[in-house]
Amino acid sequence: MIDRRSFLAAGTALLVAAPLRAQSVPPIRVFKDPDCGCCGTWAARLRAAGLQVRVEETRDLATVRARLGVPDAMASCHTAEFGDYVLEGHVPPAEIRRLVAERPVCRGLAVPGMPVGSPGMETPGAVPDVYDVMLFGGCGGPEVFARYRGTERI
Repeated sequence: MIDRRSFLAAGTALLVAAPLRAQSVPPIRVFKDPDCGCCGTWAARLRAAGLQVRVEETRDLATVRARLGVPDAMASCHTAEFGDYVLEGHVPPAEIRRLVAERPVCRGLAVPGMPVGSPGMETPGAVPDVYDVMLFGGCGGPEVFARYRGTERI
């Protein structure tokens, strides 16, 4: 027979743990060219935001993108996968967490190109670009998920 104290403790543990499990980001596997420095910097930004990252170097990113279903129009300098999702380019950590929290039916997020000021592309003295974080694949076509200036959402 369970006593009241044990019952309340178990219930509290479930209430606290459920949201954490639901919004937990699985480890992120980043594919990057061995000669690209900004990709490693982006991975470091994700780690600094508390995400787990493993980097794998490859000179054949086109094959990785094709395997993961990244459209050419969304391409950037690195590709990542985690759980059921794909990341292309310098996606801000906050949008990765939002993707996991909202769980849209899509393939992933992309920041096409290499916008100045995006995570991993910070350049001292340079004016940060305004850029879109795009939702792509299975959601009716690419659509804007968020807009940023540098590392700040606008």
